[in-house]
Amino acid sequence: MIRKLFSLFAAIAVALTACASDKPLENHVFHVSDLGNKKVGVQIGNTADIYASDFGGDTAKIQVERYTKLADAIQALLQGKIDAVLSDDQPAKAFVAQNPSLRILDEVFVEETYAGVVAKGKETLLDSVNAALRKLKSEGIYDSLFNTYINRTGNFHYSQKVKDGPKLVLSTNAQFPPYEYHMGEGIVGFDIEICNYIADYLGRTLEIQDIEFDAIINAVSSGKADIGFSGFTVTEERKLSINFTDPYADSKIVVVVRGDAAAVSAESIGDHFYKNFVKDSRWKYIVQGLGNTLLISLFAALFGIVVGFFIAVIRANNEMNGSFKILNALGKAYVAIVRGTPMMVQLLIIYYIVFSSVNINKILVAVIAFGINSGAYVSEIIRGGIKGVDPGQIEAGRSLGLRFRTILFSIVYPQAAKNSLPALTNEFISLIKETSICGYIGLTDLTRAGDIIRSTTYEAMLPLLAVAAIYFILVAGLSACVARLERRLKKNER
Repeated sequence: MIRKLFSLFAAIAVALTACASDKPLENHVFHVSDLGNKKVGVQIGNTADIYASDFGGDTAKIQVERYTKLADAIQALLQGKIDAVLSDDQPAKAFVAQNPSLRILDEVFVEETYAGVVAKGKETLLDSVNAALRKLKSEGIYDSLFNTYINRTGNFHYSQKVKDGPKLVLSTNAQFPPYEYHMGEGIVGFDIEICNYIADYLGRTLEIQDIEFDAIINAVSSGKADIGFSGFTVTEERKLSINFTDPYADSKIVVVVRGDAAAVSAESIGDHFYKNFVKDSRWKYIVQGLGNTLLISLFAALFGIVVGFFIAVIRANNEMNGSFKILNALGKAYVAIVRGTPMMVQLLIIYYIVFSSVNINKILVAVIAFGINSGAYVSEIIRGGIKGVDPGQIEAGRSLGLRFRTILFSIVYPQAAKNSLPALTNEFISLIKETSICGYIGLTDLTRAGDIIRSTTYEAMLPLLAVAAIYFILVAGLSACVARLERRLKKNER
């Protein structure tokens, strides 16, 4: 069955590839002045978003399309969903090198400078980082790194020398070549090697957090990271919430458009498969992400069942005999709050606020967050299963002189568990899919693994289809196992 599923997805991929490369798309942007009233893609949190929103006034205003990742904006441009992408020049060059059907306008949109970020109140660390940057430049290491990554005329790399010391936690978004990007099993780039030097200067070991770009400043401000380097442009608005280091690089915002005569890719589906999964062992991201997804889902489900059962028992007892009034009120409030707020917001609150000053494993944070969320839904499922048991059975138990607790654990709860099983299965399936937001706290789950591959190969189709296929196999396998369990449980009813 699994072989048939993969064959089906491969056939879909071939068909989509053929459709995608059937006809070159026309370009409508030749100068910056042509951007008025056009759909233009930007990355959320990037200063290009601000510039694009202010462009053209009321008569030639840009229709800004915001994306979490630049790779997604580039994919939308290739598919004709938007007319142009505003991007920092170096990442733009990397995108164009991988996609010959794109080009960069000669006219620059905006010039800017990059700096790192340090939290307010950590001026001592800020001074030390600035001192390290000055020494980096005075020793000529900066120029060597610049020639390697920016000018591409050198081959110098700086490896960290301090191997044992307190951690210097760096938050970055490793989808911004050549400043930070995935290569093999690690994260490399111009910013990364600068931070290696800074860590050596401070006598600390560098630990890298790869999170979404728009979450980096929050991570640094909340103390989850010590510094943030990811091509941050200094703006007055950002200065209100974060401290900037001395500028370390000049940059510019450029306009990426489709070429006048778009090149059609001659790569076969095998070539695409090799580039996305085999080259540099990129399949390992999928394996790592799958492992984290299963680990988080399993323990969050167990946590949710324990919490949900406890809440359900309290509420069911209150409905039956009016006991546990205070606990019942707290349980109702818990269920209302969890069910009334998005899972992503809950995850971010738990990571950045509840555990703001605690250095805790991110997988444990995810288990707690998803477990708390699942517990609210599980409690209602189990409570519904308890209410589904015929009240006459409770009365029969009482007439036989059984204690109420014995009636619950020997008669009601076993039947409630069987009644709740299908709904609990659906909840676990939803939990598996909900873990796809773990990337917002820097965890590599299955979905983020696909995102990492997309950001490296600049292709969306195969990574997304692979992730979708794995999720489908997980869900289908789980549903089949539970269906078999249900059939076994029903045997005693015959």
